[in-house]
Amino acid sequence: MPNSKLRLQIAWEAARLMYERQESEFYRAKIKAARKLCHGWAKPADLPSNSEIRDQVQMLARLYEGDRRTDNLQKNRFQVYEALLLPLDNVRQNLKYHPEGDVLYHSLQVFDHARDELPYDEEFLIAALLHDVGKGIDQYDHVAAALEALDDTISERTAWLIEHHMLAHGIAERTIGSRAHRRLRQSEYYEDLILLGDCDRAGRQSGVEAPELEDALGYLRELEQMFG
Repeated sequence: MPNSKLRLQIAWEAARLMYERQESEFYRAKIKAARKLCHGWAKPADLPSNSEIRDQVQMLARLYEGDRRTDNLQKNRFQVYEALLLPLDNVRQNLKYHPEGDVLYHSLQVFDHARDELPYDEEFLIAALLHDVGKGIDQYDHVAAALEALDDTISERTAWLIEHHMLAHGIAERTIGSRAHRRLRQSEYYEDLILLGDCDRAGRQSGVEAPELEDALGYLRELEQMFG
């Protein structure tokens, strides 16, 4: 039986490769995407058709191109979030630090903890959900990759939290230098960063319940409608 979720993820990744001109042929793009997401070969039934990839390329073009680029990103930002989060289901992590397994499961756990702490803080919740999306793009520099991919779909505060979330662990473990720590303390978002670090570390449990991605994004959409 074909895996429709994996098929969509491969289509999105192949479309991104073609849109960014890393690949020019549908076949090469889908094979490269499949290797990345499946860590090897995907079943033929899980490979998207050329037309499915073309549809996703057109979607990316509508999101990112033209004079209305910023307006489109703001209007469709949840589609951007979903496109970046979906592939994380197949991105595995070092079990020594992440016994929960894949990045998407971790991200949804972190989001759930953040919602318990600050249920109406949309910017903080978005940072919690998206802090690791860069791992689906560049695991060697996932913070920079996340910020580049998210661009102006997130607020300055959310971007700052994502940019510095790895330093929150250095603070907790007392491994960060005093000068760097002092600079962080000067930010108005410092306490939020400490809380995000707490949620990040709490979201590393194996076998616990976490919200579905659709539910997490739906909750954020409701906050946007409530507080505009």
